[in-house]
Amino acid sequence: MPSDLAAEVREFVESTWDPTLTLRRWWEALAAARLAFPQWPEEHGGRGLSTAEAGIVRSTLDAQAVIGPPGGIGSNLAAPTLLQHGDAHLLRRFLPGIARGTDGWCQLFSEPEAGSDLAGLRTRAEQDGDEWIVDGQKVWNSNAHAADFGLLLARTNSDVPKHRGISYFVLAMDAPGVEVRPLRQMNGDAEFDEVFMTGARIPADQLVGEQGDGWRIANTTLAFERGNIASRGAGISLTAGAKQHQLDLTVGELLEGLRRQTRRPISGYIVGNRQMVELAREFDRTDDALIRQRLAAYRTAVDLNRWTVRRAAEAARRGTPGPQSSVAKLAISSLARRSRDLALDVMGPQGLLTGPEAPHDGAVAHVALSSPAASLGGGTDEIQRNVAAERALGLPKEPSVDRDVPFRDLPTSGPPR
Repeated sequence: MPSDLAAEVREFVESTWDPTLTLRRWWEALAAARLAFPQWPEEHGGRGLSTAEAGIVRSTLDAQAVIGPPGGIGSNLAAPTLLQHGDAHLLRRFLPGIARGTDGWCQLFSEPEAGSDLAGLRTRAEQDGDEWIVDGQKVWNSNAHAADFGLLLARTNSDVPKHRGISYFVLAMDAPGVEVRPLRQMNGDAEFDEVFMTGARIPADQLVGEQGDGWRIANTTLAFERGNIASRGAGISLTAGAKQHQLDLTVGELLEGLRRQTRRPISGYIVGNRQMVELAREFDRTDDALIRQRLAAYRTAVDLNRWTVRRAAEAARRGTPGPQSSVAKLAISSLARRSRDLALDVMGPQGLLTGPEAPHDGAVAHVALSSPAASLGGGTDEIQRNVAAERALGLPKEPSVDRDVPFRDLPTSGPPR
């Protein structure tokens, strides 16, 4: 079976791939062949393959050096959450656009006063006939400006404890009353947004699961989010959504653009092991005994992190990711800080320079300024430690004085609940 499956994928690529194809047509072909997400059920555009078999499909596509299936929050978070908790209507409505890459998604969870204490969120949804009316604010929403739909947590009952009064919705980002404002980060990028909802309406059939069951469903999404952050790896992937302004570009053009990006020696928020050694050589630091020792320790940390990520990825392939993903995310967060400190120490003051005249066009400074993202996005380090302690080590939960108190009665410095 594995060899037949790999051969089928290779035959599909040979007969279908053409550099002049638009990305839209390529993703449509992948979806039509049920190769975009073959682990999905057959009735929803997949093949019902096991996680191992789906891995063969993806690794074969990667080996052919073609663009993989649509990436982003739609495929990584929305689809697996809907497959576990959505009804038939939601699956028919949203999975095809995710499979074809035409719909972009964002995650509307965090709020200005509800980040680590996510269950303290204040965005309200009140039912009005066959619609829900939403008022509130979300923040740190990746690519919300380019999203078609959002995974929204909102409070539907303030008379019960905070974890039990939350519901989970799919929000159309172009709905009247939804306003998206970009946030400029300290590294100069603007990939996050804040989202304001004022009387925004959601059809009642876009409630995911039961009313008041949003916290349990949100934990499914968060588990997949941690697993995705921890297991980002090889393969050629592009974020889905028509607003990404790429669906009508040819796959040849897009591949060349990706190759130009990957030729950049330093990017992201972690400097690779090989690039770190090359930096040390470039700045004549390889004779420094302390730097050599730190380079060796960094190499060890990178290798250990790779195995930790693989364990988390394997857990994710077996179903909903478990506490392994929190451990892997903590490892990446630690590695980002070590990467930042070592790269800046190797380069000295020049590592702080930015702009085209700086070494490597200021990439090291950009990595340094981006490094805190690893310990914040997808849940802070403190939250991940709690998850690992409680779910992996079996330690007791932290004391909570508000677990049985109606949300309306909790003390607050903000507006009434």
